[in-house]
Amino acid sequence: MRRPLHTPLFVMFLLKKLLSPLLLPPFGPLLLIGLGLLLMKHRPRSGKLLAWSGLILAILLVSPGSVGWLLDDLENAPVVQPAKLKNADAIVILSGGARKYAPEFGGQTVNRLTLERLRYGARLAHQSGLPVLVTGGAPSGSRPEGELMKTVLEEDFRVPVKWVESRSLDTRENAGFSAEILLPAGVRRIVLVTHAAHMRRSVEAFEHAGLEVIPAPTAFFGGRGPRDDALPGLPGMNAAFAGSYAAHEWLGLLAYRLSR
Repeated sequence: MRRPLHTPLFVMFLLKKLLSPLLLPPFGPLLLIGLGLLLMKHRPRSGKLLAWSGLILAILLVSPGSVGWLLDDLENAPVVQPAKLKNADAIVILSGGARKYAPEFGGQTVNRLTLERLRYGARLAHQSGLPVLVTGGAPSGSRPEGELMKTVLEEDFRVPVKWVESRSLDTRENAGFSAEILLPAGVRRIVLVTHAAHMRRSVEAFEHAGLEVIPAPTAFFGGRGPRDDALPGLPGMNAAFAGSYAAHEWLGLLAYRLSR
C-alpha cells in the first residue's frame, strides 16, 4: 500500500533525500569549492579556506588509503560462520535499491547493490534451510523493492521467500516493519544480510526494534582499502564509490545519534 505523501515520516524521508546530495560526494566537496570561490573577492581568507577544504576533502574521498580508514570501523563485523546459522530463526535481507529501466527483465528489477545482498542471502538460505524475509519499500512510488527481491530470489536463485516487507523507506523502517512481521511469528534471532559497510547501522536499527541479530556482511569494500587493479593505491572509480558509501554511512550514524 502506497504511503500518503503528507505523513511526517515521508516528509522526513524526502528531506533526507534532498539534504544528502548536498553533503555527500561528489557534490558536497564541489559545493565547498564553489562557495570558497564566491567568497574570494570579499573574504579572501575564508574563501581560500573553503575552496582548499573542498579540494582536500574531494581527494581524500577518492583515495584508497583514506577511504580504507573510513571503512575500518564500519566493516568490523566478521564473516558469519555456518555454526551460527543453527542458532537463528530466519534470514533477513535488506534492499539496496532498484533499477527502474530494465527492459531485458520486463520492466523493473533490483539494482546491483541489492543483487549482491540477494546472492549472499540465497547462499545462506541454501546452507541453512532458514526461512527468508526480504525488506524494501517503494521510495520512488513504483513497485516495492521487497517484491522485486522476492521475484529475483525465487526465479533466479530458487530460494522461497516466506515474508515480504514492502512499506519501509529507510533502514530504520526496514527494522521496525520487519519486526512487526517476525516477532508475532515467534522469530527473535535473525541472520541479517546487507553490505559490510551498512552493517553497523543496520544492527543498531534491528536491535532497537527488538530483534537479536547475527550479522552476515557481504560485499566488503575495505580490508586493506579499495584498490584499482590497474593503478594499485591510486585514486579510482572503486575508491570513489566506496568513499561516497562510507560517507553516507557515517552521516546516517550521526543522524541516529542526533535523533535519539
